Amino acid sequence: MLYTCPEAREAGVQAGMREIAALSRCPDLYAEVITAPSAVAAWAELLATLYARYSDQVEGRLPGTVFLKVGAPAARELAAALHAPVGLADSLEVAQLAALRARPGEVRDVDSGSAEKAFLALTPAAHLEVLGLTPAHIERLAFLGVRGIADLMKWSAAQREAFLGVHVGKQVNRFLKGERTKVVQKYVPGRVIEARMGLDSPLYEPREADVIFSELLPQILAELRSRAAAYLTVQADTLGGRLSATRKLKGSPDPAGLLRIAGLALNDTGALPLGVETLTVQLSGIQQPGRMVGLWASLADLEVTKDVLDRFPEALVKVEWLDPYAYATDARYHWVDWLTGMVRHTPMTPQQSWKPALTRTQAHQKAIERTLAFFEGVSP
Repeated sequence: MLYTCPEAREAGVQAGMREIAALSRCPDLYAEVITAPSAVAAWAELLATLYARYSDQVEGRLPGTVFLKVGAPAARELAAALHAPVGLADSLEVAQLAALRARPGEVRDVDSGSAEKAFLALTPAAHLEVLGLTPAHIERLAFLGVRGIADLMKWSAAQREAFLGVHVGKQVNRFLKGERTKVVQKYVPGRVIEARMGLDSPLYEPREADVIFSELLPQILAELRSRAAAYLTVQADTLGGRLSATRKLKGSPDPAGLLRIAGLALNDTGALPLGVETLTVQLSGIQQPGRMVGLWASLADLEVTKDVLDRFPEALVKVEWLDPYAYATDARYHWVDWLTGMVRHTPMTPQQSWKPALTRTQAHQKAIERTLAFFEGVSP
């Protein structure tokens, strides 16, 4: 179990518990499996909501932890709306430490100065992951009797680097000296390409949905303009509300593959039995795919090739494919001269693992001789 509601927690269900153990505590428990694309899409939607309603400085480093620049009233409103622990401080590290020590729906405000020093002195060792420590580091510190930052402050900087490692030790030393992150990066909204169609009558059949997708997908593919998308989201508006599902795209699927993925996402929503009144297709995670090109673009058309071959006639070779699907390397390709096309033996030329002792004609003649010798009673 990753997340639990208040009712489940009252019944004894805790985060990190296995499903069988959770069901033994609460037989009426409803557990839902959330796929990774759906979780990513929900997290991106939350960041966009925070950006639109609260601040333009929103930074979501890891799913579940978000930093934004707001005041105390907005922080209390966020804590009540999301029922999440909120920390308020001048630096990101102290704010996260304060949030770890707050209850759901509560705001822990840590002022700079003496109040911050007293707060940090009571920070337990389990919360030192904020400073880059791993669970193994925390376990070793607990073995030595280190209960929190107050005990770690008694060590010298060299001792902390020697015990925690140079990288983690330097992070802890900078934090204890007061070097902290105080700037929240500005949020860059992710672009979403979508196409929508309202239906005159509710949609119930998957084949009819394929026809609608065939009209919607060319629109968003034309707007994509050779870019790549990471996720495809299908939203279905029904009488009971909006249902959505997200699927991760691998590579750049063709229109037929995209149509199949959209159909699978619509099936994941479970909206068809309810009747779909409006169908929306979205592409998110838009980015320009990187590609690797050769040493020169359009090599045969550039004058540099001619200049190189004039000065160094044997400088360039090109590959000639024999059978790309052959099991033996020497049967797949060989290198040929750029000008003459003759086979060029270079260090990159695949070596033949074996060579036939006889040609096909010689082997055929040898078989005939062995057959004649057998019938004549003479050893070949």
